[in-house]
Amino acid sequence: MTPRLIFEGIYTPIVTPYDETGTVVWDALEAMIDHLVASGVHGVISGGSTGENYTQTVEERLELAAFTKNKLAGRLPLIVGTGSMRTPDSVALAEGAAKLGAHAILVATPPYAVPTERENALNVLTIDRAADLPIMLYNYPGRMGVNMGEEFLDRVGRSRNVCAIKESSGDINRVHLLARDYPHIQISCGMDDQALEFFAWGARSWVCAGSNFLPGEHVALYRACAVEGNFTKGRQIMSAMMPLMRVLEQGGKFIQCVKHGVEMCGLEAGPPRPPLKALNKDDKRQLEQVVRVLKSTIETITAGEHT
Repeated sequence: MTPRLIFEGIYTPIVTPYDETGTVVWDALEAMIDHLVASGVHGVISGGSTGENYTQTVEERLELAAFTKNKLAGRLPLIVGTGSMRTPDSVALAEGAAKLGAHAILVATPPYAVPTERENALNVLTIDRAADLPIMLYNYPGRMGVNMGEEFLDRVGRSRNVCAIKESSGDINRVHLLARDYPHIQISCGMDDQALEFFAWGARSWVCAGSNFLPGEHVALYRACAVEGNFTKGRQIMSAMMPLMRVLEQGGKFIQCVKHGVEMCGLEAGPPRPPLKALNKDDKRQLEQVVRVLKSTIETITAGEHT
């Protein structure tokens, strides 16, 4: 079965810039979109958890998606996140994505509900019918409570729209399962510290929040592994990135770190919406030091590419 859409490259779940009152700063979002286009990423995801979708209404999410689609102006594909606790909200987001001309939708398990495999599959197929767009599934059992298991994959895999899965379980055996038993569903890396392993098992795309502020470095790893097949260079780049992965994943400050990373690029991201709070000075200094070393190291590794 040939998928409707081939996912290739780095897909950035874009942050939502806010001011101190939690209001969207639209000029800053436009600047962020232009920054990503210029930096060479391969697609943008609006309405992901990195964009703080859990703090937004359906109407806000659709407004953000429409704005992003308009400002991208065809320069990159747009994927719209439909993740929500309520199926009717996910359906509304899917219908909205189709109406605004999105290239695909990201479909997750409803959090907190803990559906069975059958229930979860039927939820996805309901969203699928509402949009009739290519789908990237999003498996994140650490947040959602359940895995998108084999019964689920067997059911949803019958739809031609189910093209890929962002695998964020952290279980490398899941990557083996997907690569061997579900080759018609493209694997997309959703676990940053396992990116090298994902590429080794045939993944051609990586959904990575860090590409909001280090797009070139993430593209460099993708190019080394997925395009050039140079896993020696890939291991060097991945090794340089590991300290960043540890900072992002430890301490429950993932989005705050990504937003501060964006600010380090000279762009406006603002604070997260409640209940989250911005990084303190010590956390900022730690991130800044890690990023400085990472950028310098990867620049040295890739220095000979264009000479």
